[in-house]
Amino acid sequence: MPAPIDLAALVRSIPDFPVPGIVFRDITPLLADAAALDATVLALAAPFRDASVELVLAPEARGFILGGALARELCAGFVPARKPGRLPARTLRAEYELEYGMDALELHADALARGARVLVHDDLLATGGTGAALCELVERAGAEVVGCTFVVELRALGGRARLAAHQVRSLIGFD
Repeated sequence: MPAPIDLAALVRSIPDFPVPGIVFRDITPLLADAAALDATVLALAAPFRDASVELVLAPEARGFILGGALARELCAGFVPARKPGRLPARTLRAEYELEYGMDALELHADALARGARVLVHDDLLATGGTGAALCELVERAGAEVVGCTFVVELRALGGRARLAAHQVRSLIGFD
């Protein structure tokens, strides 16, 4: 059996990006390592294998990278949440606060069937704004959030508390 992979060692820290005072946690080195990428997808999926997940909802852009792979691993469909104005049909919209500003996400109004079991995924949990917006979109569509997965969690920013109503799984934590 191969040795466990230190996923945290593959996350690069970039100070003062995208604005001064923010330390950006860059997962691209992790994604470039085939074994680490595989281990990440398997670890994200593991707690939800028996949860009857029907769809994975993930936001652009970095959420898309593993959201599709996670959906495939769980034999589920994939639903993209996009920045405003990028989806061609009628949408539902949720606005949220980032640690450095405001943003919004949309999904097609008919993307989630009433009662569908949805796993929310994003690359990073910081203040919880994006995750909370995604959960809001799921619930407004009449679907059910079965959990939330993140590759990286910035614990000091308290985002997990905003998602307390849901099962939250993160693989790598930074204080």
